[in-house]
Amino acid sequence: MGASSVKRAFKYRFYPTSAQAAELSRTFGCVRKVYNLALAARTEAWAASSERVGYTQTSAMLTAWKRTEELSYPAEVSSVPLQQALRHLQTAFAGFWGKRAKYPRFKSKRKSRASAEYTRSAFRYADGRITLAKMADPLDVVWSRPLPMGVEPTTVTVSRDSAGRWFVSLLCDDTPAPMPTTTNVVGLDAGLTTLITLSTGEKISNPKHEGSDRQRLVAAQRVLSRKEKGSKNRAKARARVARIHARIADRRRDHLHKLTTRLVRENQALVIEDLVVRNMLKNHTLARAITDAAWRELRRMLEYKTAWYGRDLIIVDRWFPSSKLCSACGVVADNMPLNVREWTCENCGTTHDRDANAAVNLLAAGLAVTACGADVRPQRESSSRSGRSVVKQESPPVRVGAPSR
Repeated sequence: MGASSVKRAFKYRFYPTSAQAAELSRTFGCVRKVYNLALAARTEAWAASSERVGYTQTSAMLTAWKRTEELSYPAEVSSVPLQQALRHLQTAFAGFWGKRAKYPRFKSKRKSRASAEYTRSAFRYADGRITLAKMADPLDVVWSRPLPMGVEPTTVTVSRDSAGRWFVSLLCDDTPAPMPTTTNVVGLDAGLTTLITLSTGEKISNPKHEGSDRQRLVAAQRVLSRKEKGSKNRAKARARVARIHARIADRRRDHLHKLTTRLVRENQALVIEDLVVRNMLKNHTLARAITDAAWRELRRMLEYKTAWYGRDLIIVDRWFPSSKLCSACGVVADNMPLNVREWTCENCGTTHDRDANAAVNLLAAGLAVTACGADVRPQRESSSRSGRSVVKQESPPVRVGAPSR
């Protein structure tokens, strides 16, 4: 099956001149101010008269704000990022009204992401050079990889992270190059000691990026806590902590990208379990390790990469007893604490590695769904996000924070 056109973002680092940095910093501040003003106006209108103020009204408000002496400075930057901020606020409210998200929050100067979005009318892209509105010179972009042949950006988003690094993200309409067809199907069991165990028996170790840099991070945070609030030394110490966090996040993301791309390339279908990471993080003993493993990001990458390249991702119900089910005879063990890494089936005497057995069972469940549809266990069905259903085979134990299996 050929891949269709999709929206893809290509992110690059760039190094602005002092004038460009000043212009972008002003733009970030104006974007944040306009967003907060519009959010306040919409909140007040609803509280006063239950009136829903939309994008059109806030756009008119922005024009009026610019004409006042107090709020004239947004007129000094490009108007496009300001309009995009209002559109993003409209999207946030749409998510809230649709009960998909919480009520929009005000943007903070220190905690919120500093970014500005430019649509096609506010930037020029030619000969591999990007020039933004209100700027005379192009950005000094480090082209770590070329854009696909014949592809041009439709939207440019400029951002600065907490470590002070500048990035530009180019959103393009692209058709991913098709991957070679294969008949391989694999089950994937996520873990902590082993990041992923494949149904083939292969185990991919967990790099534990946060754990390897924890001592440096703790030392930097201790230095930060001793600095006087509001001082330049505190700002320097905060930037040092941010750089360590950025190093951890970059290494984790790079590892997950390489791993997920390899899995999608080698297999036509992948079967994973529908883990509720949010609930697992309530277990404070495992929260740090679960966060470092980044299971949610792993699943997110698998979801969009399988969609890009015409692969299938099958999500098995979270209550499927993948670890307690004997892959040899099909008997479900009564109890399986997390510290049990190997167990022997009382029915057939087969000794199982916990993770490898779970991966094999997930693969079998995925194949059953592919072959039989949603009626594998009609007595107890549960639908997954993939649209394919794998049913519950046991009553779910209520145990907050701990993985059910």
